[in-house]
Amino acid sequence: MHLHILGICGTFMGGLAAIARNAGHTVTGCDANVYPPMSDQLRALGIELTEGWDARQANIGADVFVVGNVVTRGNPLVEAILERGLAYTSGPQWLADNVLHDKWVLAVAGTHGKTTTAAMLAWILDDAHLRPGFLIGGIPQNFGMSARLTDSPFFVIEADEYDTAFFDKRSKFVHYRPRTVILNNLEYDHADIFPDLAAIETQFHHLVRTIPGNGLIVANGREDSIERVFERGLWTPVERFGVDPNSRPGGTGSWTAGEVDADGDFDVLFDGILQGRVKWTLLGEHNRMNALAAIAAARHAGVPSAAAIEALSRFENVKRRMEIRGAVHGITVYDDFAHHPTAIATTLDGLRRKAGRARILAVLEPRSNTMKLGVMKAALPASLASADRVYCYGANLGWGAAEALAPLGDKARVFDNLDQLVSQLVADARTGDHVLMMSNGGFGGIHAKLLDALHHHYHEDIVLSPMHRYGGYA
Repeated sequence: MHLHILGICGTFMGGLAAIARNAGHTVTGCDANVYPPMSDQLRALGIELTEGWDARQANIGADVFVVGNVVTRGNPLVEAILERGLAYTSGPQWLADNVLHDKWVLAVAGTHGKTTTAAMLAWILDDAHLRPGFLIGGIPQNFGMSARLTDSPFFVIEADEYDTAFFDKRSKFVHYRPRTVILNNLEYDHADIFPDLAAIETQFHHLVRTIPGNGLIVANGREDSIERVFERGLWTPVERFGVDPNSRPGGTGSWTAGEVDADGDFDVLFDGILQGRVKWTLLGEHNRMNALAAIAAARHAGVPSAAAIEALSRFENVKRRMEIRGAVHGITVYDDFAHHPTAIATTLDGLRRKAGRARILAVLEPRSNTMKLGVMKAALPASLASADRVYCYGANLGWGAAEALAPLGDKARVFDNLDQLVSQLVADARTGDHVLMMSNGGFGGIHAKLLDALHHHYHEDIVLSPMHRYGGYA
């Protein structure tokens, strides 16, 4: 089968392309911008890429056009496909029909933590020699790839609530028909497609409706929004994590984390019974919750808790989750994917616990569709409060970042020019500082620009630490 994928350079569609190619299909694709690293990964697989949406691509001879949700009506190629009556489908539907239909699917859903938790779960299963396939919205360091296809009956997927395609406005995750589901948390997000939290809860209940009675839901017991989803109807056993065993009725078990020590290690308990102790380098309460969820889901797939806990000692996290990009003159530069106020606050909290009294310079690009709409702007000052200085790149926003960050006073500055922002960081940063870059995009290559500018300013070499990472939000 020949697939031509529209929007192929997105993380999900690029992973789908790799899986299809590994399954023996002919794969080509196009996107508005074809650039590394995804373009390099795809071309290494022998996938021909086209930049742009030229309608002539309808003549490429594809058996089916797989349409990503980045593509809308009015797109020249989409209009040509529709006018000529050519076969098309969505990425989630193609994946469900051609890959997932005979798999034990383990799906990780939630507003935050999906990528990290899915990576943990895939690693635990792999460490137990179950060789799962997976499709994850990031690159787990244990695997060096975001997607793979194996002959294992198990498949781990990051289950996104974003819409499927221009012709299918259901959330992606309703296509996956999982047997094991993690519901990490549930907050308002994706303001470009959901009017309110209740609308997102409806989509999560659509997911709950697809889980069989012999499956398992692993749910964050601290989330009232998830409990409201369950109140609409529940047909599957639930194990909760993060709460006392008696705090939520109707579950089959409860996973809790003991007190964390100075190294970040903690005990894991199931219904109050010690299962083992996680020993790792990741930081933050959110990562302890991610770990509990992954251990519980892996147990449902047959991995003993002790084995899952031991596997996490070798978990290397995901790129762009508090990833140290380098250091110059004792100034450490981090890259993190945080872009929602809750994720920003939690990531900063994790870094603060590591940095102690050292200064944190938080650098934010409000780039997501929700951020660009300004829906979350009122929550930004509180989410950034623990930083010593805040720098916001405010270009292309439909609202005034300076006004939104005014409650932070003199410690916040807004820039419309990336080079000026970098220059200010060079002027302000001093030995011992931690510079945390937060964006769900490439941020104009600011990490490398800053490290290079610091190198020239101090005439010192850049110390790169590609394998030294701490946990941030997914």
